[in-house]
Amino acid sequence: MEKIGKLFRKSIANQIKDGVQKNKASFVVSFSGISAPQMNSIRKDFKKIGAQVSVTRNRIAALTLKELHQEQMAEGIARQTAFVWSNADSVEVSKALMKLLKAYENVKLHGGLVDGAQLGFDEVKRLSDLPSREVLLSTLLQVMLSPVTQLASDMNAKTRDLLSILKQLSEKKGGNGNV
Repeated sequence: MEKIGKLFRKSIANQIKDGVQKNKASFVVSFSGISAPQMNSIRKDFKKIGAQVSVTRNRIAALTLKELHQEQMAEGIARQTAFVWSNADSVEVSKALMKLLKAYENVKLHGGLVDGAQLGFDEVKRLSDLPSREVLLSTLLQVMLSPVTQLASDMNAKTRDLLSILKQLSEKKGGNGNV
């Protein structure tokens, strides 16, 4: 029979493994001086965008990340540590993380893992500067529709030109100009 402490540590390690392996994006954040009500508010804000915030124990988190070959993330573990996991839009999550850093001076982002690629603080910041997925999709749609719109415009221009020529011919031959 295993001791309670060992079962607890295994449970935390499994939670971290699942969070990193089963989510598109994982970020490591350290913090200090944040009260429980503030942390609950942070959790609610991230839940609105489809992310989960999980506070963990440093030693277990570092060992588990090293076991998952995520040494860069493991190096960032200090003070109190929280993971932010999400399968939602990584850009939205990174924007929320940057807002969190501005709102609380005792919070530090150590990097993350997005679609298997390790990101440092600078890369997460650049990710947060990107437009949201919806904006990118609408821009792509606009670019895709642009040739069709131009073709329709060109065809209308040729029709207008033809009507203008016919009107001028009609006026030249003594007609009233109504075509």
